[in-house]
Amino acid sequence: MQVTLNIKRFDPEAENPGPYQETFSLEVADHFTVLDSLMKVREEVDESLAMRCSCRASICGSCAMRVNGHAMLACKTRLTSVMDADNTVRIEPMGNQPVVKDLVVDMQSFWEKMHAVQPWLQPQGPEPEQEYLVPNEDMLLLTSVTGCIMCGACVSDCTVLEVDKSFLGPAALAKAFRFVADPRDDADQTRFELYDQPGGIWDCTRCYECVQVCPKGVAPMDRIMEIRERALAAGFDKTYGARHAKAFEELVEHSGRLNELRLPLMTFGFFNIPKLLGLLPVGIRAGYKRKMPPIFHRAIPGAEGVRRIFQKVRDIQRQAK
Repeated sequence: MQVTLNIKRFDPEAENPGPYQETFSLEVADHFTVLDSLMKVREEVDESLAMRCSCRASICGSCAMRVNGHAMLACKTRLTSVMDADNTVRIEPMGNQPVVKDLVVDMQSFWEKMHAVQPWLQPQGPEPEQEYLVPNEDMLLLTSVTGCIMCGACVSDCTVLEVDKSFLGPAALAKAFRFVADPRDDADQTRFELYDQPGGIWDCTRCYECVQVCPKGVAPMDRIMEIRERALAAGFDKTYGARHAKAFEELVEHSGRLNELRLPLMTFGFFNIPKLLGLLPVGIRAGYKRKMPPIFHRAIPGAEGVRRIFQKVRDIQRQAK
């Protein structure tokens, strides 16, 4: 099988170190993965090609990179699943992290943010005289999170990190949930104070990219949403992010759809003039694009049914407690 690899390369020691595209045409077996083809390039065509790999079994996470614009593990991705009609595959280094060389990125910020969420148990009180046995149902809740292999694919494709490098990111916040939800940990108050800050749980825009690219089904965005719910239940509801979430819920419950004009007023407060004036350019652009929400907001037909759904969810949550 003939395949063409279009690889984005970068050599910091070159005379012109800017990124460039290089194409390699190879004859490969039908069962080859993206990693197999890259190793063939390095061993038989160009030994200067830089990349990371180790286990070749989707365990170590070293070979994460972008394939056709989305992060994935090269060792887990078969060429036949990503080739276009011309048998071409586009390969790039992961996003949102500095490129060291070719397909190798600097993971320093990834590990710093992972450490920033305090990813260790913080129990209080006397040490147990014997092993702490965790209820099985509690550990089942953590099963997906503990499957994270720290590959950084979710960080690579996070749309928030593209515009705000201070965001802790999906990998770190998914790791944070692993300890928030662990019954052996007693530092919820400290953790929520940390995660409730700018750059924390409220900065996620729920774009779903991290869920789509995660090779282990960790679903980082879902874990962030669960931390939000626990933080709100613990009384951390004063930040703009928390007020935005509560306003969103109240408005949809009231009329069955979002009142986009009232949402910023309820989020920032009716008398927070500087914040509201800061949104004025957005409103002008929306009006220019004919996307301004209607001034007169009406409830949808059947809004009462929507309210019953909200009440049903609250009843279920109350029974679960």
